[in-house]
Amino acid sequence: MRQRILLIAALMHDLQIFIFDEPLSGLDVTSALIFKNLVQALGRAGKLVFYCSHVLEVVEKVCTDVLILRKGVVIAHDSVSNVGKLLGESLENTFLHLVDDVDTMRAARDIVDVMRTPA
Repeated sequence: MRQRILLIAALMHDLQIFIFDEPLSGLDVTSALIFKNLVQALGRAGKLVFYCSHVLEVVEKVCTDVLILRKGVVIAHDSVSNVGKLLGESLENTFLHLVDDVDTMRAARDIVDVMRTPA
């Protein structure tokens, strides 16, 4: 409920610029879907929406442009589709390669292996 109230408070005035930082945190599925549609509607209405999130699947769906920072430096800034095409992969995988270059599948397997190892 707290997150809903914060979002409602941000939307009460007819502002031209909105800044949302991890806005889906704590929302139920229905509220999150409404908010995703709202972000797109705000953009179509000519509003500028800064949407900061680590959930890149949502960024791909609701944003037109993306800016990726690494240690405070811009390493990519273009349309969502163009940034995703940099490596011919999803935005999430492109981000991973640009920022961390970690083999996430191997990391997950290593964690499972450690869990299976007797103490």
